This record gives sequence, structure tokens and C-alpha cells, in this order.
Amino acid sequence: GRGLKSHAYIHSVQFSHHVFLNLHTLKFYCLPDNYEIIDSSLEDITYVLKPTFTAQQITNLDKQAKLSRAYDGTTYLPGIVGLNNIKANDYANAVLQALSNVPPLRNYFLEEENYKSIQRPPGDIMFLLVQRFGELMRKLWNPRNFKAHVSPHEMLQAVVLCSKKNFQITKQGDGVDFLSWFLNALHSALGGTKKKKKSEQRATKAPYSLGAPLWVTLVTS
Repeated sequence: GRGLKSHAYIHSVQFSHHVFLNLHTLKFYCLPDNYEIIDSSLEDITYVLKPTFTAQQITNLDKQAKLSRAYDGTTYLPGIVGLNNIKANDYANAVLQALSNVPPLRNYFLEEENYKSIQRPPGDIMFLLVQRFGELMRKLWNPRNFKAHVSPHEMLQAVVLCSKKNFQITKQGDGVDFLSWFLNALHSALGGTKKKKKSEQRATKAPYSLGAPLWVTLVTS
């Protein structure tokens, strides 16, 4: 919040830090004066926080691959960037990076419209995996990153929560076990089923088909 007793307001007065960003609305405010800042030079910041892709951009990803220059001056190839190792999460990082380069899976999650309207039962937390994986995928493929590496912190928090701490940030895990659990969890959260026929039918209806043979094999094996 931006009220007189909010942390942001108090911080602005005590430390003379006056520009604040609302992470939900992606709007900038000047405190303590409490007015919205509208400036096109801030668009790079909001885009890094929430990158978006058009269908045409997604189609061209593998046709027009080119190096991008990060804000810190380093060059990188979108999709081929590092993930921060927070403590002992390298096993999960390897899986997430590999999945981010599977075109049907990547294309599906780069466009949030593909899954944002899926309805889940009240209190179901598993859809958080879908949301966080989509966010991470878009950051990995962002051609306007500030640095040539990305933090998977929010994605991994969702993993710890949804796996009931079977997979953690602070303790090494098995990559194959994580891959199997993660794909099955995504499949279920997206409304999938373990029954082969229904899974195949569902896959053919997706805007970007995840590919029935690959998807069903991983779910039912």
C-alpha cells in the first residue's frame, strides 16, 4: 500500500527513496507525494517483470534466432540463459532449462492466454505451478533482459509448496524424479487425465498442442 502507515511511505520519508513500483498493477508512484509516474522510459522495467509474446513472435523464435544485449552489456541468446543456483536447486534448474527448449511446451506457455482461463477447484494450489512455469518461460525467452541470467526463486517456491517439500531448494534432489513429478503435476493442473484416450483428445484441442505421444508417455509411464 501507499498509505501514511505503509512501509513504502515510511521508507520514502526516512531514506529519500521516492519511486515505487506496484508489482501487481505494474504502475509507478512517487512517494510521499503519492502520484502516479507515467514515463515511457520505465517500460523496460515493466517488460522485464512481465514479458509478453505475440503468436507471430513465437512462430519466429526458431527461425530468426539472434543475440540480444542485456542492460549490463553482456550478450545472450534468448532461451539459452542461466538460472541462479540459490543453494542446492541445480537439479531442478537443469530440468527447467531443458523443458524451456522443447518447442511445443515452450510455445504453449509463452502465451498466457492458452491457460489463464482454465478453472480449478476452490483451494487448489497446483495451478500455481502452471502460472510460475509460464512466468519463468517468458523470462528465459525475453530478448530484453537486464542480465543474461534469470532467478527461478518464485518457480521453486511453488515447487516446494506443491510437492509438499518433496523437492526443495536447500537439499539436492533427483532430476529424473523431479521431471516425472513436474510434468505430471502440470498435466493435472491443466485439467489433464491419466486416461490415454482423454489425454490425446485434450492435447489435440490445445492452441499449441503439447504433442499427445510425448505428453501421454510421460504421464502414464
